Amino acid sequence: MGASGLRFAVLGSLRGWHHDRPIDLGPPKRQAVLAALLLRGGHTATTSELVDAVWGERAPAQALTALRTYVLGLRAALEPDRPARAPAKVLLSVGGGYSLPLRGHVLDTDRAETHFAAAERARRAGEPAKARDLLDSGLSLWAGDPLAGVPGPYAARQRGRLAERRVALLQTRFELDLELGGHARILPELRALTLEQPLREELRGQLMTALYRCGDLGEALEVYADTRRTLVRELGVEPGPRLAELHRRILTGDLPGPGARRKVTARRARPALLPAEPPDFTGRTGIAAHLAERLGSGAGTAVAIAAISGMAGVGKTALAVHVAHRVRERFPDGQLHADLGAAEPGVVLREFLLALGVPAAGVPATAPQRSALLRTTLAGRRVLMVLDNARDAEQVRPLLPGTPGCAVLIAGRVPLTTLPGVTTCRLEVPGPVESLGLFRRIVGRDRVSAEPGAAIALVAACGHLPLTVRKVAERLAARPSVRLASVLGELDENPGLVADCTGFRMGIEQLSAEQARALRLLAPAADLPLASVARLLGRPEEVAEELAESLVNLNLLTSPAPGRYGCKDVVRRFVTGPARP
Repeated sequence: MGASGLRFAVLGSLRGWHHDRPIDLGPPKRQAVLAALLLRGGHTATTSELVDAVWGERAPAQALTALRTYVLGLRAALEPDRPARAPAKVLLSVGGGYSLPLRGHVLDTDRAETHFAAAERARRAGEPAKARDLLDSGLSLWAGDPLAGVPGPYAARQRGRLAERRVALLQTRFELDLELGGHARILPELRALTLEQPLREELRGQLMTALYRCGDLGEALEVYADTRRTLVRELGVEPGPRLAELHRRILTGDLPGPGARRKVTARRARPALLPAEPPDFTGRTGIAAHLAERLGSGAGTAVAIAAISGMAGVGKTALAVHVAHRVRERFPDGQLHADLGAAEPGVVLREFLLALGVPAAGVPATAPQRSALLRTTLAGRRVLMVLDNARDAEQVRPLLPGTPGCAVLIAGRVPLTTLPGVTTCRLEVPGPVESLGLFRRIVGRDRVSAEPGAAIALVAACGHLPLTVRKVAERLAARPSVRLASVLGELDENPGLVADCTGFRMGIEQLSAEQARALRLLAPAADLPLASVARLLGRPEEVAEELAESLVNLNLLTSPAPGRYGCKDVVRRFVTGPARP
């Protein structure tokens, strides 16, 4: 019970107590306001959010007046002894809304989650009986449908979320029961739940296993047949491979008894998946030190996440690999690496789980399950994760660890500012000195000293992009007898050679038709106001601004000031053709 003497229950009808005395929470819509505040964990809800929570799209004209009336009623119910003119201490007015910042486990969902977290720890520690009892204690707090009778779209969403959570926890408890030999005890509950949830293959598989272990082979096989009929009729799909394999093992008698549960926890594998560090990495000293310091803070209270963004060919991958090698000793439990490109998170999750020691048979079927298992596997470890060519935050989010100690370094063209606690840095095109230094390290000091003017012109023709400079320099290193000036002539005669040496062309080819058209039209400009951009594109200003901003996010345009847009020299070079320095 919190310091205010209040406690509440939402796992069933909405109830409240003040020092163990029941509280009259009033009519249903007042309860809907209370539910929307209770389940926000003390965060403020604006008046418009509360109106949406209670009425949704059908809010009456007097909704705000009614909302204030409900708040006054709740304050009177929650603080019955408060003097009439004294300020509220429980249900607070904050800015343009209200909050209910209750301390301690005053809500039954909080108490339940405490049990579930302890159960997970016991399970990982190899104590299935203790884990099963803790799960049962948490599940016992459900007293019916969550928020039963509470109206409004917010309550409906929370009702669905909490019901889904209960089914998932029951599945885990059934799994532990089967491991502990409790197959007969759980049969009635399993039968009832599979009738409520006929499309859940995992529940059906648990029922088949329990029936088989009780000696009822025929009913176990009938459950499979019924499951197959239901899935084909309702979804047009066959049972998944795990349920089909269980069916085969029941038919052949190849199903282990209690205590032989397949282990899906990982052995203590130490993956070392980082690519080799580029031997000729040059410059970026300050930003590399900043990223290394950020990643080294992974022992704090949150996962350390750093993201590098920048245009194609600017050296994001090389910098990420360089920094990862610089800090890898701080992560003794291993390093993971993935080139995301167009990869789906589920595929990458599977590869990470295998690298961490999870057996192939123990990798779950769905991406959300794999994501949860990855977080569990990484808990308590210090692992560095490097994600290259990230498309957007949604592609990255399922791959993130859930506990401190690990660190994540991401490289991609778009700034990933929406990731929790991320440190972002935009990588710009290096200057002539740094790009010439990279060129010299690959081609050789003597050749550059012999033709300094040609070397400077070559790196300028490459737009100083590290990837392009590297590719051109590697071609020269493979042709030691060729003069630099002759290659410069080749680039003048065939400018496509430079474009072929960078990922920049691929990036442009991946633009939508509208984005590509906008880039072609805006490329000649160095600094234009939005009105001029709209005239050039022949689009309304709001559409033109959206297009320009999307190209800024992809590091193809610049925005030197709000409402002004221009094109970087290196982008202009590839879009409109080469220009000699």
